[in-house]
Amino acid sequence: MNDGELTGQLRSHVVDVSDPPCVLHVHVAAPFLNLRRAALADGIHLAPISSFRSFSRQLAIWNGKFSGEKTMLDASGRPLDVNELSSSERIEAILLWSALPGASRHHWGTDIDLIDTQATAPDYRPQLIPQEFAPGGPYAALAEWLDAHAARFGFFRPFRGVLSGVQAEPWHFSFAPVADNARRALTPSVLQKAIAAAPILGKDDILAQLDALHSRYVASIDWP
Repeated sequence: MNDGELTGQLRSHVVDVSDPPCVLHVHVAAPFLNLRRAALADGIHLAPISSFRSFSRQLAIWNGKFSGEKTMLDASGRPLDVNELSSSERIEAILLWSALPGASRHHWGTDIDLIDTQATAPDYRPQLIPQEFAPGGPYAALAEWLDAHAARFGFFRPFRGVLSGVQAEPWHFSFAPVADNARRALTPSVLQKAIAAAPILGKDDILAQLDALHSRYVASIDWP
């Protein structure tokens, strides 16, 4: 991937999948569909709730949280009052759950957030919180199935809350053969260029500590 693809500013590396609707890296679509077919055979109706995400979309998420227009959560999932936080504290709080624009693994088209569409009522709105995937949660069977089978198709959970700075995300799966090449290619200098040119809130504080943020929230993942 080139710098524009790595940072979500281009989408020349992704393709549209019609069933289920999603956008994935050209080399990830087939492995994902194989994973989905295997899940369907076992009664799991696997579907992405998020796949490729552009830089502009990630920027809107970031600025919304930084400004307080969108809810910002602490490590326990409780809402925070952004007015009580400094710029650096806002940055740290957002990064627990959301990536920097330009640094989201969703930019690569290799990462997907998964649910089971048949596990809940049609009007259920997935929250993507750990409790949904824990025993007793609506997606517990999905989590158990993915634990047993995802690796066979090349997918793993990069955020399990062990080595990653990001909180545990049991819904987030990554296609290792492509994603790890992208992770190594997304250097601090590539990320710096994307952030420096964007209208991102907290930019000065982000750039001042970018190497440390990159190390903790981009380079550090939970390996398969």
